[in-house]
Amino acid sequence: MSKDLISKVVRQVPPSGIRKFFDLIMSMEEVISLGVGEPDFATPWPIREEAIYSLEKGVTNYTSNLGLFELREEVARYLHSRWNLTYNPGDEILITVGVSEALDLALRALIDPGDEIIIPEPCYVSYRPCVLFAGGVPAMIKTSQANEFVVTAEEIEKRLNSKTKAILLSYPNNPTGATIGWGELEKIKDIIEDREILVISDEIYAELTYEGKHVPFASLAGMRDRTILLNGFSKAYAMTGWRIGYAAGSREVIAAMTKIHQYTMLCAPILAQMAAIEAMRSGESAMQEMVEEYNRRRRLIVKGLNEIGLDCFTPKGAFYAFPSVKKTGLSEEEFTERLLLEEKVAVVPGIAFGESGRGYIRCSYANSLENIEEALLRMDRFVRSL
Repeated sequence: MSKDLISKVVRQVPPSGIRKFFDLIMSMEEVISLGVGEPDFATPWPIREEAIYSLEKGVTNYTSNLGLFELREEVARYLHSRWNLTYNPGDEILITVGVSEALDLALRALIDPGDEIIIPEPCYVSYRPCVLFAGGVPAMIKTSQANEFVVTAEEIEKRLNSKTKAILLSYPNNPTGATIGWGELEKIKDIIEDREILVISDEIYAELTYEGKHVPFASLAGMRDRTILLNGFSKAYAMTGWRIGYAAGSREVIAAMTKIHQYTMLCAPILAQMAAIEAMRSGESAMQEMVEEYNRRRRLIVKGLNEIGLDCFTPKGAFYAFPSVKKTGLSEEEFTERLLLEEKVAVVPGIAFGESGRGYIRCSYANSLENIEEALLRMDRFVRSL
C-alpha cells in the first residue's frame, strides 16, 4: 500500500520518543528503569476488591455516555471538598478513558482548522501531536531551569494572537515536576479574562504536590467556566491500567466533548468506573501513604543527582526529576543510550518533551528506594567514566 494513502498529518508526527527506549528495555535484563511514568504500587486492595465484586455480580454493561451518575457525584463531591469547586454531576462532568481521552476530546471540541493552542514546554509527549491531529497549530513556549521551568504570564501574552483558542497548562508538570503558584496563575488570568480564550488545565498530578498547595486554575475568580479541568485516577490512586479519568467544565463544553465521546468511545469501562467510585470513597489514606513515599524518594534522587554532578532543581510535584546532562559533554540522547547500554539504567531524553528539554533527562522516582539508590550508584560510575 502506498504511504500516500496515510494522512499527511499522521506521517509528519514522529513516534513517541519514550516508547523507543521502552522497547529497547524490554529486550534487556537487569535494567533499573527510571523511565516509566507510572506508580510502582499496586492499586490499593479495597479498590481492586470492589471491581472483583462488581464482576462477580455481573456488572458488565454499558453506562451512560457521561459515565455512571454515582461516579460523577463522587467526583463533584471531591472537587468541592478539596478545592471548593462546584460542578453539576448531571451535565458538567464527563468520565473518560483516562485523562488522555479527556485531553483529546477537549482539543477536538474546541479546535477549528488553524486555531492555535499555546503549550509551555517541556511538556507531556501527547500534547503537540493531539493538537495537530485535531487540525490545530501548537504554539510552543520554551521554559528554562533558570525559572524552574515555570511559564510566566508575560511569555504567554507574547504568544497571544487572533488565532489563539486555548492555553494548555499542566501542573505539576510532566517531565519537570514544576508547579505554578497562585500569584503567577492570577497574572495569567488577568491577561486572558478580557479575551475569548479558554484554559485546558491538565491536573493529573494535583494530588502529588509536595511543596506549597495546588491551585486549580478553575478556582480563580471568574475562571470556572473558562477552564476545562482534566484529572483522573492513574497517578494518585495507582490506577494507570484502569484507564479512567474525567473532565469538568461548563455544560456547553462538556456537551461538545460528550458528543465526540459518544460516537468514538461510547463510555469508559464500567469495572473501572466502579473501582473509581471506591477510590473516591476509601482511597484517601492509601493515596497519602504513596505521596509520602514519593516525597522520600524525591529528596533522595535530587540529592543523589546533584552529588553526581547532574544539576537538578527540586521538583515540587509529580514523580519526576529533570537533571541537566550538559556538563558531561554528551547530548541527552547519547547520555541516555550509553547509560542504558553500559550501566543498564533507563531514563528518558529530555528532547522527547520538546526542544527546551534538550540537554536534560527525565528520571522517574516511581520506583523503590533500593532501586533508586542502585541506579544512582550506576549513574555515578557512568559519569565518572566520562
